[in-house]
Amino acid sequence: MNIVTGTPADLSSEIMAGVARYRHRVFVEKLGWQLRCENALEYDQFDRDDTVYVVAHNAAQEVVGTARLLPTTRSYLLGDIFPHLLGGMPIPHSPDVWELSRFAAVDFSAHSSSALAQFSSPIAVGLLQASLECAARHGAKRFITVSPLGVERLLRIAGFKAHRLAPPTVVDGNPVFACSISCEVQCRESEAIC
Repeated sequence: MNIVTGTPADLSSEIMAGVARYRHRVFVEKLGWQLRCENALEYDQFDRDDTVYVVAHNAAQEVVGTARLLPTTRSYLLGDIFPHLLGGMPIPHSPDVWELSRFAAVDFSAHSSSALAQFSSPIAVGLLQASLECAARHGAKRFITVSPLGVERLLRIAGFKAHRLAPPTVVDGNPVFACSISCEVQCRESEAIC
């Protein structure tokens, strides 16, 4: 697996188009999310010039994982769209808190059962580790994220320091929760470049 990171200015237009196609395939086609998309490309208002992307490719150069990293000092998904998931907590707004969103690790060329099962795959674990390291290099001490309830157990099994920020809530028929993941203890040297 090869992981590249950067803002849209750092990454080629081919990589960015691959990310948008992959996200459409995972979130719209596989998971059935109701997102506004054009030409089978998934972008939203949080895909900006300062957004940092972490992209995993397999040996055939196919996208097998993506993550979107946003500083909470500007507009972000949890703060703008899902603040109710924080259970009344103040919305994080700090240079050392970053949001992890649009995280996916589905290898469409592999034979696996579900998108959720692939979260514990070596691709998912490597992608999350690279995302944590990348965010830490940008000054982050922790991630916040909106996650399906099943991800909580998988984070613990994989050894990530994560905890709920508030009780789970049902959104579009699925239980989700706001989660905090430490960027500190888990950092190690990586081939990912930020």
